Amino acid sequence: MDPDARCPCGSGLSYGECCGPFHSGAASAPTAERLMRSRFSAFAVGDPAYLLRSWHPDARPASIEIDPDTRWLWLEIVRTERGSERDSDGVVEFRAKYRVDAPEGRSSGVQHEVSTFARVAGEWVYVDGEA
Repeated sequence: MDPDARCPCGSGLSYGECCGPFHSGAASAPTAERLMRSRFSAFAVGDPAYLLRSWHPDARPASIEIDPDTRWLWLEIVRTERGSERDSDGVVEFRAKYRVDAPEGRSSGVQHEVSTFARVAGEWVYVDGEA
């Protein structure tokens, strides 16, 4: 993704200032919310390697495929609990709007999830989520 383009996570920053450094490994998300935003952006830009790297090692699947027919449109953070730079765990509730442009037709929806996060070796990771 162009580093000067607006970041898909909705922060208002450019991709190069926001989620891009997390995706490239140049920086780590400082909070659970920033990790959630960067994971949404990874879906939006098609970066399954980042999704796997940012998943808790005890819960991480062996692989992940991103559906090329699904386009992630916007992210709304509903609430956060803990997850600051000083915490060891956190919760982020979010809504993510998507559109599917499949050969059988177009559809859209919203994924509403309450996700849990933890720090492993000082890095925020996604643990699991409840839709």
